[in-house]
Amino acid sequence: MPKKIRPREILRQRRRRLQGVTLALLLTGLAYLAYWWLEHRDWVTTDDAFVAGHLITLKTQTDGTVVEVLAENTQCVEKGQVLVRLDGVHAGIALQQTQAELAEAVRNIVSLQAKAETLKQRALVKQALLALVNHDLARFNAAAKDGAVSDQQLQNAQDKSHELEAAIKEIRAEQSGVEAQLLDSGIDNHPAVEKAKSRLRQAFLDFQRRNLVAPVSGCVAKRKVQVGDMLKAGAPLLAIVPLDDLWIEANFLESQIAGVRPGQAAEVRVAAYGDDRVYHGRVQGINPGTGSIFAVLPTDNATGNFIHIAERLQVRIALDAGELRANPLQPGLSTLTRINIEKADGLVSASSVTLNGKAYRTDVYDRELDGAEQLIEQIELANRPH
Repeated sequence: MPKKIRPREILRQRRRRLQGVTLALLLTGLAYLAYWWLEHRDWVTTDDAFVAGHLITLKTQTDGTVVEVLAENTQCVEKGQVLVRLDGVHAGIALQQTQAELAEAVRNIVSLQAKAETLKQRALVKQALLALVNHDLARFNAAAKDGAVSDQQLQNAQDKSHELEAAIKEIRAEQSGVEAQLLDSGIDNHPAVEKAKSRLRQAFLDFQRRNLVAPVSGCVAKRKVQVGDMLKAGAPLLAIVPLDDLWIEANFLESQIAGVRPGQAAEVRVAAYGDDRVYHGRVQGINPGTGSIFAVLPTDNATGNFIHIAERLQVRIALDAGELRANPLQPGLSTLTRINIEKADGLVSASSVTLNGKAYRTDVYDRELDGAEQLIEQIELANRPH
């Protein structure tokens, strides 16, 4: 006998199932709400965040041909290590030329000093002759009254006196011209010598810079230079990346940024390592403008139809140095970054960024002129009278 269908029983079963599903959905929603309240209520999150660092480009500082490349991509180098060598032929020729120019300048000043002294002595000789002629002229004037001296002798003595006076004036004028070139200065500080010294220092510096050294310690990337390349000053060769000085550049929507302040805690998960590895950091500052403002071709919303697009502000987050040493990162890696905005006190414009990192300062170029002053002194001593 077929089973009798009971509509009321079917309705009760359906009602119970619907209540169960509703209860499950309600419990799921409450559980998610509780999770969000406890874990995400005080956090803002973005996946538009990347690891950033210093990309220090090594460029040529003088002209030359590459004869040796001493670093390759992925290799780590130390500050002051020679990475590329240039032939230095042109720099060597220029250095020799400036040495000759300095020697010539020193000899010219020595010659001017000697000429000034010669003119001084010539003037003294002429003055002595003038004194003798004037003495004779005085005697001739006295003897002429008695007729003991002819008018011709007297006239000759007067003409000789005038000649000597003119010669003395000419010598003194020439002496003044020579002294004007000397400017009452010695050989070491004469303008012509100083100019030659400056050219020699520049040539010496170009000669020293044929060996290009690493300004900071880091790892090599983007090597472009090849042996045999003929380079001009300013040509990029490679990049050096210090992997111990990295930070996060996180781009948050403008609707998320209201509670972000420098000093707030942040958590960073790097896509390359999954969710298990969490890096911790602190907000250092907020960029003073959105990306569209600093674009090469900024948008002009005053023309045409306007479509609202949510802008993003870049937030700089410093990473924990110990965690970076334990688990190194590379610039450019994608991250999921979140910031705890529970305490939103402090100024938005404040910044805790410091310039103490090694990428902000180097001393490898401080001693490039060592030896130049000794070379200048040797040239000056060799080309002046002893």
